[in-house]
Amino acid sequence: MSASFKQLLEKYDYCLPEGLIAQEPASPRDSARLLVCRKDDDEVKFDTFRNIGKYLPKDAILVFNQTRVIPAKIAMAKPTGGKVELLHLGYEKGLIKALANKFLSAGTVISYLHPPLRRAGDREGAIQLEVVEKTGNGYLFKPCFSISKWPDILQKFGQTPLPPYIKHSRLNEKQKREQYQAIFAKTGESIAAPTASLHFTRRLIANLKKQGISMAFVNLNVNLGTFASLREEQVNSGRLHLETYHIDKKTARFLNKAKSQGRPIIAVGTTVVRTLESASSLCHSGQTSASRGTGQNLYQLTNLSDQTDLFIKEGYQFKFIDGMITNFHVPRSSLLMLVSTLIGRKRLFGLYQEAIKKNFRFFSFGDGMLILP
Repeated sequence: MSASFKQLLEKYDYCLPEGLIAQEPASPRDSARLLVCRKDDDEVKFDTFRNIGKYLPKDAILVFNQTRVIPAKIAMAKPTGGKVELLHLGYEKGLIKALANKFLSAGTVISYLHPPLRRAGDREGAIQLEVVEKTGNGYLFKPCFSISKWPDILQKFGQTPLPPYIKHSRLNEKQKREQYQAIFAKTGESIAAPTASLHFTRRLIANLKKQGISMAFVNLNVNLGTFASLREEQVNSGRLHLETYHIDKKTARFLNKAKSQGRPIIAVGTTVVRTLESASSLCHSGQTSASRGTGQNLYQLTNLSDQTDLFIKEGYQFKFIDGMITNFHVPRSSLLMLVSTLIGRKRLFGLYQEAIKKNFRFFSFGDGMLILP
């Protein structure tokens, strides 16, 4: 680790009492606490999520990530009977890509025994995967069945992965699938939830719509990189892990029009920030833009389906979003750097210290903050 990288990590470090790491979500969801601030003044307010409508501009647009968390963990058995746990990462070269918590040699066949069999060597009725090769961060597996059946197998036999800092959750699998999932989750294969969305209930969304707040939905599949420690080569290259996003054309037209009208775009979570910022580019417009004054140039969503490795850190100029809703993030993380870029590092850490003093709950199941334009 170079001295400069060590110094950078130390700039984004803070001490958090272990008891403030939320192990279970607030119930009901919108009873989570809320810190409200603006980018350009020092006023801070404390409330609960159910009252977030009091602080949102009347013409604001909330943009959500509607990705679904899949039960991506599955327990398998080696030919020797030893257990191995896989974490599904996606697909590559027409094969299943997954992490394994044990070393596996190429050619090894592992099985999920269903119905449960007494001996691992008895393969009748087993779901089998053959190790093809080891990759940089996992293994490639060839299934003994049609690969199209793998999502259904995970849904039936898999378990929902929780972040590594949630060590004492009392939630059973049924509760995890319900509570570690946004109520509007629709498509995708994420292994982590866009956690800022977890605070929203149907009642809260209905109340916000009555208030005149508009809503839009994009999709970014959250992968393992969201939990990974920041690496020096990522800082040097200015690029993070790749994640796939999609914005449908109707949503893009709606958001582009809203942006040209100067309506505040509030991203619900860091995944939405990365999606909108990655998809936007500078366009010429003959219309008057309330958000730009002259109306000659403004950012619009143009690259609607792609992979992004965007690293938002100090020096980045936001192009499309005006504010955001986000949880409190892990020290030394790229997510913490993203939020500090919007509001300023010194200001953000001051707010974190206030939240700690008031016993706010941190990380994925924790409380959140609203950063207004």
